This record gives sequence, structure tokens and C-alpha cells, in this order.
Amino acid sequence: MSDIRELTERINKFRDERDWRKFNNHKDVALSLILEAAEILEHFQWKSPEEVLEHVKTHRDKVGEELADVAIYLLELASDIDIDLADAIEKKLEKNALKYPIEKAKGKHTNKYDYHGKS
Repeated sequence: MSDIRELTERINKFRDERDWRKFNNHKDVALSLILEAAEILEHFQWKSPEEVLEHVKTHRDKVGEELADVAIYLLELASDIDIDLADAIEKKLEKNALKYPIEKAKGKHTNKYDYHGKS
């Protein structure tokens, strides 16, 4: 199992071996990340929750590829703008723990922004 740093190095090596860095400005990588995320939605559009579960079972590899595309662009962008994604995730989880205390948030999906303001 690779960690975030190892995956990022592999992604950057793949890109750099093909001399693609010159095409990958921050804006276009961010746009590509969103476009790939939209492709994930295509797997779920117009399906009931039951149909989604069945679709994921029967199209697991395709859904996984779309998730991987999103992750690749995310890791590439974080690397290019020098953000330690693992550290950023840790800090965000700590912030969310304070923002959404268990005693107020557990089992609830409503009034998410009433705990401590906007996210």
C-alpha cells in the first residue's frame, strides 16, 4: 500500500516522463479535477439508492477508475502548489471535530452550519 507521498511521486514521475508538466497549470488541473468528479456522478445519475448499489457492484472497476482520476489530479495539484495533503487533511479533521462536536452532530444531517458557523 502506497502512502500519499509515494503516490504523488509516482504521479509526478509519470507526468514528467511524458513532458506534460508544461500543460498542467494550476487552473487547468483544478478544472480537470472537477470534470473527472462529474464523471463519477454519471454513474449515479437518475438511479435510486438501490440501483446505485447494484451499479457499483457491476461497474466497480469503472467507478474506481473515475475515483482514481480525481485522486490523481488532486495529488498533482497539491504537489504543484506545495500543499502537504496529508497534513492538510489532519488539520481539517481536527477543525471539523471542534466544529461538529459529537454531542451536537451525531446521527444528524440537518442544521450542519448551526454548530459553529460556515465550513
